[in-house]
Amino acid sequence: MYAYAAPEKTAEERESLILEHLQQVHWIAARIHEKLPPSVELDDLISAGIVGLLAAVDNFDASRNASLKTYAEYKIRGAILDSIRGLDGIPSHKRKRVKQVQEAIASAERRLKRSPEEQEIAAELGISLSEYQQWVVDLRAVSLGSLEVVEDGEELSLLKFIGGDGEDSPARILERSELERVIADGMTKIPENERLVLSLYYKEELNLREIASIMDLHITRISQLRAQGILRLRSYLEIKWPAGRNGTL
Repeated sequence: MYAYAAPEKTAEERESLILEHLQQVHWIAARIHEKLPPSVELDDLISAGIVGLLAAVDNFDASRNASLKTYAEYKIRGAILDSIRGLDGIPSHKRKRVKQVQEAIASAERRLKRSPEEQEIAAELGISLSEYQQWVVDLRAVSLGSLEVVEDGEELSLLKFIGGDGEDSPARILERSELERVIADGMTKIPENERLVLSLYYKEELNLREIASIMDLHITRISQLRAQGILRLRSYLEIKWPAGRNGTL
């Protein structure tokens, strides 16, 4: 397929376009920031938005019948939302282990052509089943990342924050529905017991103790199933969701 390259701009043209649309970054970042928890810094969103603006300016071509303002909004907002995806509530010292588990799940799934069992994930990691289960217990605070942030110990849905008042444009509705579709598809690919735990926890809003009573399992096991189900979904989202959002105008 022919790869399109935007015409080169002079340094002066590039700088002028960046300065002209810099206020757009601040406006979009402020709109998104209003809907996020206080722990999220506006300056961080602005910094991410500037990266999106630079990408828009460097790739924009006026001859393609699109306005830079429209294209820049798409890239700025996408860059900011990508930065929000990193707000996953995982302590930095545990992030490496989360990545190891997600990679093991993805690798085992590719090899087996199905969702791997716990012992198969443990084998992929080169550790015993009991050690793997302890890893999962240690990672029980893991969240979906692209869906949630943790504020004062409480998980809050980013879908709610980024899809509120004033965000009902066709593009935003499409973005939200596509993410929800990907998550729903991912849910069908995880083991039934993990799917049930996630459904009871997120849809029915039951706590772990209540779920343990319903499923007649120890609360520690429920915590393991919840964390493992989320790790599977994170692995799935990393493959499927970026491809659905990183297109060009």
